[in-house]
Formats: sequence, C-alpha cells, structure tokens
Amino acid sequence: MVVLPIFSYAQSAKVYTIENIRVAGAVKLSPKTIISVSGLKIGDQIAVPGTEISKAVKNIWKENLVSNASIHIIEITGDQISLEIKIEENKRLSYVEIEGISKKEEKDLNESFDLVTSQILSEPLKKNIKFKIEKFFKEKGFYTISVSSPTISADTAIDNHDILTYKVKKGKKLRIKEIIIEGNNSISEKFIERKLKKTKEMRWWRFYSRSKFLQEEFDTDKGRVLDYYNTLGRRDMTIKLDSIYAIDNKKLNLHLKIEEGAKYYFGDISWVGNSKYTDKQLNDILNIKKGDVYNRTELDSKLNFNPTGVDISSLYLDDGYLFFSVTPNELRVDNDSIDLEMRIYEGQQATIGKVTIYGNTKTSEHVITRELYTLPGNKFSRSDLINSQQIIARLGYFDPEQIGILPIPNPSNGTVDIEYTVVEKPSDQLQLSGGWGGGNGFGFVGTLGVVFSNFSLRNIGKVKGWDPLPSGDGQRLSINAQSSGIFFQNYSMSFTEPWLGGKKPNNFTVSVNHSRYGRSKTEKMTITGATVSFGRRLTGIDRNLSLSHALSYFFYDINNYALGGNSLCDDCQANNLNLNTTLSRSTSGPNLQFPTKGSDISLSLALTPPYSIFDKKLESYTDELRFRLVEYNKLMFDFSSFFKISGKRRQESLAVGETKKERPLVLHTRFHFGVIGKYNKEMGISPFERFRLGGTGINGFNFILGTEIVSLRGYTQDALFPDNVGGIIYDKLVTELRYPIVTEGVATIYAFGFFEAGNNWGSYKKFNPLDLKRSAGAGASLFMNGIGNISFGYGYGFDKTPTAPDGSVTNKGQFLFAIGSTIR
Repeated sequence: MVVLPIFSYAQSAKVYTIENIRVAGAVKLSPKTIISVSGLKIGDQIAVPGTEISKAVKNIWKENLVSNASIHIIEITGDQISLEIKIEENKRLSYVEIEGISKKEEKDLNESFDLVTSQILSEPLKKNIKFKIEKFFKEKGFYTISVSSPTISADTAIDNHDILTYKVKKGKKLRIKEIIIEGNNSISEKFIERKLKKTKEMRWWRFYSRSKFLQEEFDTDKGRVLDYYNTLGRRDMTIKLDSIYAIDNKKLNLHLKIEEGAKYYFGDISWVGNSKYTDKQLNDILNIKKGDVYNRTELDSKLNFNPTGVDISSLYLDDGYLFFSVTPNELRVDNDSIDLEMRIYEGQQATIGKVTIYGNTKTSEHVITRELYTLPGNKFSRSDLINSQQIIARLGYFDPEQIGILPIPNPSNGTVDIEYTVVEKPSDQLQLSGGWGGGNGFGFVGTLGVVFSNFSLRNIGKVKGWDPLPSGDGQRLSINAQSSGIFFQNYSMSFTEPWLGGKKPNNFTVSVNHSRYGRSKTEKMTITGATVSFGRRLTGIDRNLSLSHALSYFFYDINNYALGGNSLCDDCQANNLNLNTTLSRSTSGPNLQFPTKGSDISLSLALTPPYSIFDKKLESYTDELRFRLVEYNKLMFDFSSFFKISGKRRQESLAVGETKKERPLVLHTRFHFGVIGKYNKEMGISPFERFRLGGTGINGFNFILGTEIVSLRGYTQDALFPDNVGGIIYDKLVTELRYPIVTEGVATIYAFGFFEAGNNWGSYKKFNPLDLKRSAGAGASLFMNGIGNISFGYGYGFDKTPTAPDGSVTNKGQFLFAIGSTIR
C-alpha cells in the first residue's frame, strides 16, 4: 500500500515529472482527447503544490464536454508522479419531443433542427431548439407562439442519453388590422402600402392573401420602401420606428414612422483613371445630367449590368477589359447637390486562353465548340460569353437551366480560361400526335414518328455505339407517318446537316414526302415530292440573322378528286416547282420550351416560274391544262416576342451558374400574315397553297394542294375556309400570358391564357385587316423530353363565321387538345 503525502499550499512546492496519466469516467469521450484538452502530458514537470493541476482542470471545463472534472495524484515514486483525471460526461441528446402540434409539424421541425446524433446536451443547444420552434411557427403567422423550457427525461434505451420535451401553445394566427404610417410627406400612404407587397391589411376581398404577419417578409418590405425612397433622391431616408402590437388575440397593428430626409440631386460628375474612353463617351453611356434627381439604384444600374441597355461595365467587358472596375465616390455634398467622382481601373485587355467543356457525355465536343463565340486567342467579351450560353441552349441537347460558365482570369499573363459545364438531356423524340381534321372525310388523324435530333451519319458503321442510332454530331433525322385510315396516308423523311463542310454554320436539308388521299381507286389524289434547302447565318451582319433557300418539287396525280365539293379534274397531273427564300432572326431563349425574353421574326417568299407569261394559248385552256404547271407567288410574315412582366430581371453575371430560380409571368405576342399572288390576271389565283383557319392547327393535311393550315383557337377546324378552296390572304394577332409551373428537369409545364383574333379572305377586295374573328381561352402546355408537346385547354369564339347558314355564332366554345405539337 502506497501512502501518499498530504500537501499544503503553506509548504514549499516540489517539482515532479509526470510518469503516467489515466482517465476515469469516460464513456463517449476518448481518454486521449481529455488528456490533450487538459494540457498535461507524460514527461512534463509540474510543481506540487502548484498551479499546473488547477489550470488543467479549468482547461477541461472550458470545452463544455463534462459536467464535473477533477485531477488526483495516484502514485509518487521519488520524483515521478502519476495522475488520474476523473470526469463525469455531459448528458447527450437522444431526440426531441414536441407536444401540442401535429405529427407533420413535428416531423418538419425535427428536420429543420439539423441535430447531430448523440450531440452534447448543452444550454445553448436547448435554447437554439426553442428558438427554431418559435421561428418556425412565427413564419406561419403564429406570432403569439409560446414554447416552454424543455423537460428532461432519461432515455432508458441508451446510456447517458436524455430526451428533451417542449410544450407548444401556438395561439392564433395574427392578422394585420391596420398599417399606420407617419412622416410620409412626399409619398401617399396608399403608395407606400403598395410597396409592402407581402404585408397587407385585412380586407374582405383579399382572398388571395390572408394578411398574416410574418416578420421576415415585413423586413423585406421595409427594404422595398427604403429602396423606393432612394430612387426619389431621399438617400437619408430612415424608418425611425416600426412597432408591432397586438390589439387582441387575433389581430395586430403595424406602426411605421418615417423620416424622409432632404431630397438630393446629381451635381458634377467627373471621371478618373479612364484612358480607353473619353469623359464625353462615358457620360453619354451614363446619361445622367446635372440636376437630375439623385437615384443611386439608377446609377448602379448604369455602371454595372444594366438589364435594359448598355452600361459602363459592359462597354469595357465587351472590349476585353475583364479586370475593369468602377467605383462611384461622393466627392462633395453641397446643400442638396452631390458631386460624384467615378474612379475607374481599366487594367489590361484579356485574351481567351483555354476553353474547356465538361458534361457532354453524348454530344461530340466539336458540336459545341463550333457554336461558341469564345475561342482561344480571341479578345474576351462579356456579350460573347452570354451569346455562347444562349446558343448552347438553343442546340436543344442540354438542360438550359444547368449550363454553367466559369471564367478563370489569369492576371499575370492577361488571359482568361473559360470552363463550360453542360448536362445532357434526352433530345430525340417519339412523335405521337393526333387531331380532328374537320371536313373532307378526314376525321381523326394520327401521327407516328421519330426525330433523332443529335444524329451522327459518320458513326453509322459503329453499331456498338448506337443508342438507339448513332448520335453525337448534331445532325437531324426525322421519319414520320400519318393516317386517318383508308382515306388519308402520308409518309415523310428528312435529314439535316447543320454544318455542311464542318467549317461554317451552313445548314443543308433534304426531305422526301408521299401522300395519298381518296375514298376509292376512281376518286383519289397522290402527291410525291422532295425538297432540298440550304441556309446560312449572316454573321457578318447580325449573329442572330439567317437566310435560307429551299427548292421543292411536288407531283400531283389527280383522279376525279373533289376539292371543296368540286372535282378539280377527272384525270390530270400537276407539277409544283417552287423556290422559297426565308430571312429570319431569333433572339428568344435560352429555354426553347419557355422563352422569357427576345423575339423571333421571319419573312419568306415562295416563287414558282411564271409559266403563264410565256404561254400564248392560256385563254383556251381547260382547268386541267391551266394548272398542270402550278404558278403563284406567296409572301409570309411571322413575328413573335416574349417579355417578362413579373419576377426580378436577373443581372447577367460572368459566372452564369444561377442559384435562385424564379417563375416569371411572361407576355407572349404574335402576328401572322400571308398573301398569295398571281403573275397573270387571266390565269387567276391557283387553288394550290391556299390558307385554312380554325381549330388548333394540327398540320396533318398541309400537303393537300400545299394548303397552309393556321390555328384559330375557339373556332372549329376550317371555320374560315373561303370558297371551300381556301383563302388567299389572312392575318392573325395573338396575345398570351404564360406562367411556368415546371421549367427544370425532363419536363416543362406552363399555364396560359390567351386572346387572339384572325380572319381569312378569298379575294383582295374583301380584305379588311380589322375585320377579325375574336376568341379567348386558357389552357396548359406540357413538354417532355422524348415525347414533345401535349397541349390542352378551352377557347371561346365570340364572332359569327361564314360556316353558319343562319349567320349565328357557331363557335361558342371549343376544347383544345394536341399531342406532339404546340397549340398556336
């Protein structure tokens, strides 16, 4: 038995060397951790009595790992000493119980706690859980929530673990009875209340917002009020008081006391550090004059990333000055005038170094790189970066929401590397479409087809790589079949190479088509045709501008076939050779299924040879001979625009990976116009290439004499079909509001409401662009990768149509449905 000496702080200390340290009472904690935390270690020399042992105990206490700690001497041999650290570990949390709420609320709360298994049960932890419970329910409008301090009970299933139980009284959701505003001398109270977008007073008609009070939304709304005052030159405006007080157990009042401050104006604006552009050039871009109301929001916008026009930052960044910065400095405040000094750092122009693409697991890299404007060696340009992102999205092979761009500047050598990241999405489509074809015996017409939009002709011999066909080179192969049974069949195939020759974006397409119409062998019509087209981008003029030419030939073999109730001929043939030239410009996107900005415009002219001008026997011809060589000229104009009318306009950034998603309300407007002309007044207008309006525009039958089918929702198919042959001039206006429901992943879903008007005339004399048949309605559109569009809705036609024998309104309502095509 070892008898330890009794030490007194009155006696002189003796120095010992620590021979051994052991830990008693450790359960979850590692003994090595406790020894390390204490600061003691074997071989240390300590004085006994002395301060080292008491300091070690304090070190252990500081870490909040234990509820009790002490250090004892267990053996002394000569000048060697052995110590024991005795601890009692803190209790650990098993789980949290919450009484007084639903099971779902308890589950949601526990998920929000983000607790680590066996976390030490400390006072800060208990308070934090209580705070999160209160915050959770206050965000739901329970502003009078009360949460008890937790009761603690041992968990019999796990040693040293306790259960925390909180009792919750949610109370009633408090509504805002009145918002009291003081000090608003320059802005009306009603206007300020409009700025409080999420904080509203109780009103019987406000069914869409229950006027519940949420602190977080109230804080955001106060920021909106402050921002608006700043746009009015009130840069010193403050909210001196924002008191909240309950008036009963259901309602509260808000009291805002505003101090508007003085109204300021822009004074002199000077520039420092600019060598690339003169003060006048920069002032022209800034477009802020001395005496204008001081608006810091407008100033920041015109300096950096103006969503509606050119700004100083983009002026430099588009010219390669990647390292550019501009800092406005208030140089002098004289009464109500503020002089500004714009401090510019231009840096050096950057050139593009390496360009790397990640994520293209299916699409060949050259298909992406050939589209980019940011090529190695080029001068850096922010607009080139944004345009490259948009053009990658327009390819249709990648998820537009996940196209990332990361510029990596290298200031040491004046270059910038650019990394693009893409996420492949299915781009091939199985086309299953259907629609009711209206008259002429068509009935229901179904379509079955496949579109391989990322086809690869060069890999056709590599059978092992087919998925299900060779892919990755951006070519397009389409195979399609349509039928209404015995009466109508159509078969078509097309192939497109978007980069003919591989060096320039020259689009080359070849397609063939064969159709048959008729009820019997003695009453039928067959059409066989082929089209070769060539298009190119006019990049020297405008990157978004394209010009294409298509040469088409169709052979019609007609045998007593009735068109509009009249037989065209008993036994004849017709030949339609035409050249179609189209000039188009597209800036919509980048999401092709749900564009939020930009426009699409197209002007096309189709011409056949003017045979009749050179034919002296024209007047003596029968219809069979008159139309054996089809002739016409046809002009088509289409304009479509997209404008985001709600949701924040995101500032473009160089690192394009945006994190916050938005659901903007989009206004989509369209205008369509078409007219068919003739070369010879004696010849008349050809029955070919006419217009038919009405219905959803299911294009199952546009090869019937080349008919152009145009939708007019709210009216039946062919409701506007002059002379049972078709119109020679039409126009159509569409206004549509779209709201996205899903815009990510494999599907795009949006709801829409529309108003449209159009008409179709059989002669130029009857043409009246204001005499339009109006309709309105609503619906939804679903686009799924691999399937295409599914559109449905309801349209209501307001006006009389020629198809009603008594002149009454025949189209009081029509259901809209289309599979495989968008209702337009």
